[in-house]
Amino acid sequence: MPTVKLYNLARKEVGQIDLSDKVFGAPEDQNLFYEVVKMQMARRRSGTAYCKDKGVVAHSTRKLFKQKGTGRARRGSLKSPLLKGGGAAFGPKPRDFGYSVPKRVRKAALRSALSLRLRDERLFVIDDMAIEWISTKKAVSTVGSFALSKLLVVDVENDHLLRSVRNVPGYRFLPAAGVNVYDVLNHDTVVLSKAAVSYLEGVLDHDR
Repeated sequence: MPTVKLYNLARKEVGQIDLSDKVFGAPEDQNLFYEVVKMQMARRRSGTAYCKDKGVVAHSTRKLFKQKGTGRARRGSLKSPLLKGGGAAFGPKPRDFGYSVPKRVRKAALRSALSLRLRDERLFVIDDMAIEWISTKKAVSTVGSFALSKLLVVDVENDHLLRSVRNVPGYRFLPAAGVNVYDVLNHDTVVLSKAAVSYLEGVLDHDR
């Protein structure tokens, strides 16, 4: 069972906390990272690419020339994909690229990602992240002391902190229920509140 230091917002050590070995001591699995991040990226695709085909493009439907006797192909419309201004042949249509992987795979990947950040000494636990007012300057001077670049901040419910860091480049706030593999891996450092740790251990301790 890993034991880590417990900090306050001033980055002063105020104690220690024991973390679940199943959640924060999982082995690294690049295959799980690949499968889950690929799923997340697929779900974020807009799928709005669109081309007009010959049934939609705006053109006259008059017959261009008589059917027989001209020696030309039996072309009947300016909407043909073979003509300039005609419709596209087999062009893209709006679609949903999203798909799903099993819940147990998603949970295993998240456990592995959190454990990787802990082993790299880039995961910190803060006793309490409550701040009295909305202040970007105060938020950066407190949670920002835990990282030099990209920082992921996780708490259970903290509207003041969310609104304080949401416009800071490289910073991202997530509620504990929204923690995901992509954001954990995409940020250099992860800062969890004590309440968020308790929530994650309760959710990730089993595969159901």
